[in-house]
Amino acid sequence: MPLFTTELAQKEMKKRLLYLLLITMLSSVAAFAQKQVKGKIKDAKGTPIVSVNVNLKDKEGNILSFTRTNDKGEYLLSFTEENKDLTVEATIIGYEKKTIGITELTKNYDLILKDTEINLKTVVVKNRPVLTANGDTLNYKTSDFADKQDRTIGDVLKKMPGIVVDENGKVSYNGKSISNLYLDKDNLLDDKYNIATKSIPHGAVEKVQVIQNDQPIKMLRKNNMSDDVALNLVIKDDAKLKMMGDIKAGLGTPDRFDGNINAMMFKKELKFINSLKGNNIGIDPGIDLTSHNMADYLKRFDNNKPSSFLSAGAAGVPTLPQKRSLFNKAGLVNLNNLYKLNPDLQLKANISYLYDQRSQEYNKSSETYLPGQTIRYNEVQNNAINPQKFRAQLNLNNNTEQSYLNNTFIAEYAPNYTNSNVVINGIGANQTLNQKTFDLSNEMSYRKKLKSDDILNFYSFLNRTTQPEILNIRPGLNQDILNNNKPYFGLDQYIKLPTLYTNNFMSFAVVSNKFVQTYKTGFSIQKQDFNSELYRIQNDQTTELVSQSTTNDLDWLKTRAFVEAGYEYTGEKIKAGLFLPFSYNNINYSDPGKSLDKSLDKFFINPSFNFKYQTGIENYISANYNYSNSLGGIDDVYRGTVLKNYRSLFANNAPISESKTHGVGANFNFRKAMQMVFFSLGVNYSATTLNTISSFTLSDNIQQRVVLPLANQAKSLSVNASASKYLFALRSTVNIGTSFSQSRFDQLQNNKLLPFDAQTINYTGGIDSKLTNFMNFSYNGTYTVSNNKSSASNINNKFQQLRQQSSLTFTAFKSVFVNFAAEHIFTHQQNQPNLNYLFADFNVRYKLMKLKTDLEFGITNLANVKKFEAVNLSANSLTSGTYYIPGRVAMLKATFNF
Repeated sequence: MPLFTTELAQKEMKKRLLYLLLITMLSSVAAFAQKQVKGKIKDAKGTPIVSVNVNLKDKEGNILSFTRTNDKGEYLLSFTEENKDLTVEATIIGYEKKTIGITELTKNYDLILKDTEINLKTVVVKNRPVLTANGDTLNYKTSDFADKQDRTIGDVLKKMPGIVVDENGKVSYNGKSISNLYLDKDNLLDDKYNIATKSIPHGAVEKVQVIQNDQPIKMLRKNNMSDDVALNLVIKDDAKLKMMGDIKAGLGTPDRFDGNINAMMFKKELKFINSLKGNNIGIDPGIDLTSHNMADYLKRFDNNKPSSFLSAGAAGVPTLPQKRSLFNKAGLVNLNNLYKLNPDLQLKANISYLYDQRSQEYNKSSETYLPGQTIRYNEVQNNAINPQKFRAQLNLNNNTEQSYLNNTFIAEYAPNYTNSNVVINGIGANQTLNQKTFDLSNEMSYRKKLKSDDILNFYSFLNRTTQPEILNIRPGLNQDILNNNKPYFGLDQYIKLPTLYTNNFMSFAVVSNKFVQTYKTGFSIQKQDFNSELYRIQNDQTTELVSQSTTNDLDWLKTRAFVEAGYEYTGEKIKAGLFLPFSYNNINYSDPGKSLDKSLDKFFINPSFNFKYQTGIENYISANYNYSNSLGGIDDVYRGTVLKNYRSLFANNAPISESKTHGVGANFNFRKAMQMVFFSLGVNYSATTLNTISSFTLSDNIQQRVVLPLANQAKSLSVNASASKYLFALRSTVNIGTSFSQSRFDQLQNNKLLPFDAQTINYTGGIDSKLTNFMNFSYNGTYTVSNNKSSASNINNKFQQLRQQSSLTFTAFKSVFVNFAAEHIFTHQQNQPNLNYLFADFNVRYKLMKLKTDLEFGITNLANVKKFEAVNLSANSLTSGTYYIPGRVAMLKATFNF
């Protein structure tokens, strides 16, 4: 009996142990899936405080969970992420903010908040912006510069001293263009940041940070030689917790519409800005896709291919803001998404599609002044243009202290169709232009830091492009040149230019305290095939080549092998770099039909040196010198004639163009952040020697260009200065600037070599002022003086233009915002009548707070100006054009914000 009882007891004990083990395991799983921090919040007297904002944050300040205390002062924070260094933060108006660290999850964390005074009078007295500096980072508090009338962060950036926003959205700081605009230090948009500045509500941005010497690669920050300037938008905590955006719909007269949907999120692990928009009110949605630093990006490659060979010969657009001159019907899908797989690894996708329909109507007269003669064109054009662009970019980035991987794949397809009716000197024709560019590329960079702190780098870039073009002209023009002086039905110009390009190198950087030595070796290959045919169609519809001289079948192969030594020093006050690249360049090109078979071998050394000295904590001077040898491309060597447009024939009869350039520059950068004073001064000079020149033969109906071997020089000098200051007493930001540029060059026209001297001086000034608590005023003015003259003749063209923009905005009844805007353009050209234009706009917006909706009514071009005359001066050519522009437009819009 006792034995039997003992066995039962053992079995029961095992069951209980298994049960306890199961409960323990389930509890562990539950604890892993759901963790909690709880406690009570009281005042100094022990009274519970209701509705305290309680946030749970990690060591980087990211919010993991948030809540408010109940009527007993209790809070409960739940979270799932495994994380150390957690803190609980409690805030409420009337009490000091309190933060406490979390050490154990099993105990309560009670907080006692101290009373604090709310001195509204002090806030009013000290209502002045304050900038704070931390190393290379300057902080602007958004609320210091924002007004009730402002909508987006772009509206506020324009008011910040030291920061300038151009009409195309490009942002500069103290005279230098920014390299990136980060969102909480994440690079979502590269340099295509217009969509951010135009859509992110300024209320979602805590502060704007200017990062000087920006270096995004972590392993390179120790010996940082970067001279880039970037902006970082610090998003408010509450704006990171949800998706936000807006939906806008608008209708107007005559037959106008405008609509868009913007959605954005700025969480730690997911950031996106996605938009869908369309309109026919003259706003180009494609400006959101503008790459502001594309020119600097292309300089990294030796892949100089023509963007396009053919054109419709359009005169471009008038010197007006696009919203005043553009007839369009356009739509854009723009998707930008960034996923952080961990703090160092991210995947980014930027996908967009633009569809646009544009119309242009203008007439133009052009005069080219030559010794003893003047060539005149009178043209009338009606253009229907249909550009489209699809672009997909995928980026993988892994950025740690020990390794760096960045891989970017881009696919781009850009069809463009143009239909144009043209009359030149009384002769009419129709032309259609069809262009389809397809571009694939992949860029990969990998860096590895060794135990010795030395860095190994592998880089590879591969690009494939096709760009077929077809130009049809009906009826045939210039029959004396192209059809034995007989009338004919038309011309068809065909172009194909497939290009394959690759650039690869490896480098090794030896890091020794403040010195870095970098040794690089690599190669690049460019393979192109240029095919062109010009056909004429006779009146009996038979088709034939104009001649064998209007065909091209050119094979081009350019290879380059290079080695480079770089020596950099980074000290407390001095940064210096010397770079010595050596390259061997080989070019082979042949066209059997033109008995052309050439090759070229060149050894080049292109040294460069830069120096930067920190004269004070906030000020520095810099200088640079470079010597560069460069070779021309396939556009310089094809022999067959190409009909570029209805009045331009181009060909070549010269070797590959070579240029040698000496460039030197110096800059002084000054700031006093606490006083909000910014000043920059820059000087640049370059001298270039070339071995070829473009020879133009001009007549009243056509221009012909042939590249010829002839040594010539070009020199340029530019000086620019800008200053910005916030006037505390006037609550105003003032900007002034001036620039001077001079260039000397030669032109060969109608067998006459003409040396030219061109000078341009610009003066700019602006103010953005808060007149009262409910009224703002802004003004911007630009005065330009240009003078082109030739020492070989009496050619002397002078041009002056004054452009002014102003706006007055005020708030009425707290929720009503009224804006009056005006733009004045005055142009004076010698021997021409003065041009004077005044445009005015009106806008009123009513904000429905409870419905989160804005109702807006606006009228643009109140004076109903429908024609605009513009003058363009270049060297010995004066062009005056009359453009038909949209007249008065009235719009009613509703915008819902979420």
